Amino acid sequence: MTHALRKYMLAAASVIAFVGATPAFAATDLTVQRFFGACDADFGTNTDVSKAVGECGIITSLINKFNADNPDIHVAVTTVEWPGYDQLTAQFAAGDPPDIVTIHQSVLADYQSKGLIVPLDDLLKSVGVAPSDFTDASLGGVTKDGKIYGLPIDNWTMLFHINMDLFKQAGLVNADGTPKLPTSAEELLAQAKQFKEKTGKPYFVQNLANEVALYTRNLYTYLFQQDAGFFADPKKVKLNTPEAKKVLEMYKAIYDNGDTTKDLDYAASINAFLNGDGGVHLNGTWVIGDYTASSQKAGTALNKGGYAVYPYPQLFAGKKAQYADGHSWAVSQKDRSPEATAAIGKFLKFFHDSDFDWSRTGHLPAVKAVLDSAQFKALPHRDTISSIAQLGTPLPSAVQRQFAIQDIIGQEMSAAITGQKGVDAALSDMESRINDLLANI
Repeated sequence: MTHALRKYMLAAASVIAFVGATPAFAATDLTVQRFFGACDADFGTNTDVSKAVGECGIITSLINKFNADNPDIHVAVTTVEWPGYDQLTAQFAAGDPPDIVTIHQSVLADYQSKGLIVPLDDLLKSVGVAPSDFTDASLGGVTKDGKIYGLPIDNWTMLFHINMDLFKQAGLVNADGTPKLPTSAEELLAQAKQFKEKTGKPYFVQNLANEVALYTRNLYTYLFQQDAGFFADPKKVKLNTPEAKKVLEMYKAIYDNGDTTKDLDYAASINAFLNGDGGVHLNGTWVIGDYTASSQKAGTALNKGGYAVYPYPQLFAGKKAQYADGHSWAVSQKDRSPEATAAIGKFLKFFHDSDFDWSRTGHLPAVKAVLDSAQFKALPHRDTISSIAQLGTPLPSAVQRQFAIQDIIGQEMSAAITGQKGVDAALSDMESRINDLLANI
């Protein structure tokens, strides 16, 4: 081999080595910020999504798999305390938002109205994701002013999670083995009384300590069921009404009669239900996977007589409905390279294609083909909750500051239900506080 040829081949080899190494050095970096909790001890390195359970486990494993499958992209994840909007707003104010962020569909308008997140129509189209792929509920939840501002990944709602062993003890089981659920507010109170007399335990397990969201979601559901157009004007709420009073008085009676747990925070309420300390846990779609797993484990309270889960019962004569929301991925408005934009498109397409895995949490799929699939229908309890696809009702999409409104309603309901304030005064204060907030946006 001549000196010149050797020199040429060495040069060529070094070029090949450099080219081969380039992706490792030139990976496109993306920052992703999410809620759904931290679970690195269990799933921090897991890339087999089928082995993951629960919201945190599944989302952690999905992002791990995305990183493993896309060595030319590196997603750095920040996990925030739920819901994380104070932090996100501060990041936008400082000019340093994450590239991709989890945002409730109910909150998208807050950021979209200020031009802080980008419309995704063209980016989704570029990776083969069409608006027609999504359910009406999930597409409606992310569409603002005719454009798509988030990749919807689910719709969620609150549910009746039921300890069937205690329901059997209470005599609240139909001949076909299904739980006997109330059909009116009066029947709910009567069944709760019967339940406590027969089991010695409260009918409801509720997280009422340091909590506002549960109260608010309960109120919305039972206002929808009374056809109360409380947000007919998205900038002015009507809550000092006979319909709202009925709901507060119902929950106050449950509280006063000792038919609910009272001093539990969210984590404690889950433990109480898993320990068999009450009949019905009011919690969301997201715990179905964990509760099903517990019911399949010998020796647990939910294994003893079984676990069932249903939508909230229809207690009023209006529309069959209950409050629902959804989770989405939104993309911040900031200068980024075409490579970064393309990488975000890949990430969104990956989550679109992974919607079945995410639906194992218990959330309803955002993608129609998944909702209609035999694979989804074969998951436990989907037969009893699939009606949420029709029942689920969000607040009007033009209503801004929905999480701040949730806080106000929850605070005032808590004061009324625990007796710190009269029901009428709480409703009056709730309405005026929300309308002050909306008048000053």
